Order: sequence, then structure tokens, then C-alpha cells
Amino acid sequence: MGLTSAAAGLPLRRVQAQSRAESLRVLTEAGPNSFDPIGIGVNRYAIGVHWNAYDRLVRFGTKARPDGTLYYDYFTIEGELAERFEVSEEGTGITFFLRPDATFHDGSPVTAEDVKWSLDRVVSMPIGRPQFATGSMTSPDQFTVIDAHTIRVTTPRPDRFTLPNLAATFPVIFNSRMARAHATPTDPWASDWLRTHVAGGGAFRLENHQPGQSVMLSRFDDWKSGPLPGFRRVLWQVVPNAQSRRISLERGDADVAQDLLPQDAVSMAQEGQVKVVGAPMAGAFHFIGMNSQKPPFDKVKVRQAIAHALPYRQMFEAALFRRGQPLFGGRPDGADGTLFPQPLGYDTDPARARALLAEAGFPDGFETSFSFELSLATVAEPVSLLVQEALGRIGIKVTIDKVPGGQMGTLLERKELPFFYESSAAFLSAPDYFFRIFYHGSTRWNFGSYHNEEFRTLVERSRYETDEAAYDADVRRMIALAKQDVPIILLWQPALDTGMQKNVEGYKYLFHRMLDMRTLKRT
Repeated sequence: MGLTSAAAGLPLRRVQAQSRAESLRVLTEAGPNSFDPIGIGVNRYAIGVHWNAYDRLVRFGTKARPDGTLYYDYFTIEGELAERFEVSEEGTGITFFLRPDATFHDGSPVTAEDVKWSLDRVVSMPIGRPQFATGSMTSPDQFTVIDAHTIRVTTPRPDRFTLPNLAATFPVIFNSRMARAHATPTDPWASDWLRTHVAGGGAFRLENHQPGQSVMLSRFDDWKSGPLPGFRRVLWQVVPNAQSRRISLERGDADVAQDLLPQDAVSMAQEGQVKVVGAPMAGAFHFIGMNSQKPPFDKVKVRQAIAHALPYRQMFEAALFRRGQPLFGGRPDGADGTLFPQPLGYDTDPARARALLAEAGFPDGFETSFSFELSLATVAEPVSLLVQEALGRIGIKVTIDKVPGGQMGTLLERKELPFFYESSAAFLSAPDYFFRIFYHGSTRWNFGSYHNEEFRTLVERSRYETDEAAYDADVRRMIALAKQDVPIILLWQPALDTGMQKNVEGYKYLFHRMLDMRTLKRT
């Protein structure tokens, strides 16, 4: 492709320097498996596309860390597509005033009708509905168009999670005219088309996608929802081999490398050739799940036995090189404060594990499979081998099942796995929210298929509790039950290690663990 006429008179080296200055090359272990934020089995890399290619009504604020990087501020909500919003006096209505000059990538104006269609879509789909329900949004009739640039969201009662839900990953604002053109009677929300196409108006356009290989994004210069990004182009390439990502970054061929191996993060930071950011992952956790509705994991003493058998410190060292916050050990006999996740009180005790296994009716152990997705192999493989070895010592024969990339979500959705390693993150920061998502209901996110009637009552009672002492008492009891019944074994909260060239600034940690390419720039 030749140079444009504007660039033709410039010296070649200067043109090349300008081109590099305005382009960002990002490397990750895997790539997006969908562009639809509420598709079944969507992976976290999908968020990397729709977070940057779509707008939401509002976003979380930003705060600076001591090292100069940025971190999202859960407790500050600011307008994105909405230039402002007003909460009614009684707290049950939020009115959003859209930016009047906002357009989609095709140049068409963004209207309140587009917003309503997009929010209607969330509450009408099986993945989006449970998440929005945590913010008391369950029906399309709660989203009312006032005029072309004003929309109101109403809830049955004041809800502290309504606004944060509107700033999370699901409620992107679609170009509804474009999306509806690809809807069918059997697919009224155009899910098939939106899985492979972008119909948005965010800071970046999707220019090209080679599944499993690369994504090309270009800056949308008519974006009105924030300062224009510092890069005109982003080439995001999938490089499964961690060593290849490291070498490319150290040679200067890449600008940012995500998914660094913990041992690489340690050595690269020591060598100082590139910049390594190890942001603490708020709300994120790695864990071992046990389907409490499938024998033998339906017996609480079997789950407790496994929790006592695991070699936590060896796993933490082998998988993360201690780059993270342990969630093992701690107080075993009740809540240690009201923050959650917190250590569950289990540590390595093989004798106790064998005794519990015998009490559960399995003195000679049993056989089971232990699954993990290949996209998590760099961390999950050493964990699985240590699990296999440790449980073998108490009579449990473990077969390791490596699930191909992109399939784990579907298996978890169908509740088909008995015993597995996985990671997740709570988008909203409150203990009752964490329990509602990960220890309650029939969704994929209740990884342990946990059901305890007392726990269910506590989750529902704390939902709208305004008395602080009563709320804290309910949270403490839920923590005690989570430790006692242990449907999932929390392992640790990892650090998110990202390497980048020293002249790349504006890195921002977000709760979904993918890059916000809108804040990045080259100094």
C-alpha cells in the first residue's frame, strides 16, 4: 500500500517513526471467541474487543496508583455515552442524558431508542438477565425513552447495584438499526450476527479479525465519550507461547504483552529492560470447584477432605511464583471480618483429610477427573499435577482432563464437570454480591452448584438491607457457611502481570483484566 499524498513529501524515516508512534502492537495468549458481550461461553478476551469498540451509558472512575499506572474506582460512577445522569429523590429512577453529538461508527446518531434496545436485549437473554437482576433490572418496561437523547431506568426499590451494573461489561450500546437488520424470527436479538460483527460507536472500530490469530482496531476519530485514544491503530496478535511473547517484547517488536508467566514477570522486572506492571486483581480469584450436586462431591466431608489435602504453598510457588494474595490458611472457625474473598481456613493436613474421607464413607478413596482449560495451562498444569499427587496420597485417583480452548464455559454452563480448576472475578465490590453470584442460583457462576437453604435466605435478606449491623451479621454468617460447606476451594487472588515498553504510558487496570486501549499512549 502506498503513502498518502499528505505523507509523500516527508522523509521515509520520519513517516515510519510517525507510523510506529501512532500504532500499538499487543500480544496475548489467546484471542476473542465472540464480539457479543452476552453470548454463551464468551471468554475474557472477547471483553478486550467490546470494551474498546462499544460505549456504555456510564463507566467507573479512575484513580492513580503510586507507580503511575491507573486503577478503576468502583465507588465513582461517571458518564460515558451519557454526559450526565440524575437519580430521583426516592432512589428508584435514574435519568440519563445522552451526548447529543454522539454517533455510531457508520455515522448514524446514537439515540435513546438504541439504548433501550440494547438494555432490553440484556434482560431478554439468559446470560445477561441474571447479572442485571443483581441491580433490580429484570424487564424491558423498566427502560423508558423520554425523548431522542433521554432515557430513564426505574427499579422497584433503591438498589446500590443498579449503576455499577450499567458500567460493567454487558450493557454495551448497539446500533440497533444495524443489529435489527440481521435479526431473524428465531434470533430476534441478532446474536448470530453480533458474535462476529461490531455494531457500535466506541473509541475503536473493528477493522479486521483473523480468528485465533489477530484483531485489528482503528481509532474512531468522531468518538465523543472521552479524550481520543493516543493510538490510531492497534494490532492485537495471539501468541500462545509465553516465551515468544517475552522475546518479542524484549526485542521491541511488541509494545504490550499480556498473560506474562509469573516467573517471567519476576525476571523481567529484575532485568529492567522493559516495564512490568503487577496490578492486584480486585475481586479476581483462582479456585478449585467441586460440583456439590454430583457424587461424591455432594458430601460435605469429601469436600472438606480435599480442602485439607491440597498442597497450597507448593501450588502457589509452582503456579504463580507467589505473585498474588493467598486465600489459603487463615481463620478456620468463622468469618475474619466482612471482606470477601478471604482465606477459608484450610491448610495442608493429610491426616485430617484421610479421617474426613473415611467419615464420608470413602476409606479407600475414589476415582474422579480434574479438568482445566488449555488457555489457563501455564498456571493450571502445575496445579493439576500437584492436586493429582496430593490426592493420590489419601486414596483419590485423579485423571487430568485438558479442555480445549473456548469449551470450558459451555461445560460449566451445563454443570457437566465434577472437579475442576478455574478462575473468575466479581465485577462489583460487595460481599453479598460475591455470594449472590458465586454461591447462589443455577447459573454457570455458581461453580460449586451450591445450595444451602440458610445461605439462600441470608443472600436474599442482605440484598436490600440498610441496617449496617444487620448486614454485617448476615455477611459473617455467609462467610462461616462458605468455609464450612466449601463448594469451591479458594486458592489465591493473582496479580495481573503485564509487560510493556518503557515509553508506553496510561496503563489502566480494570476489573475484567483486559486492556483499556483508550487510555494508552506513547511518550
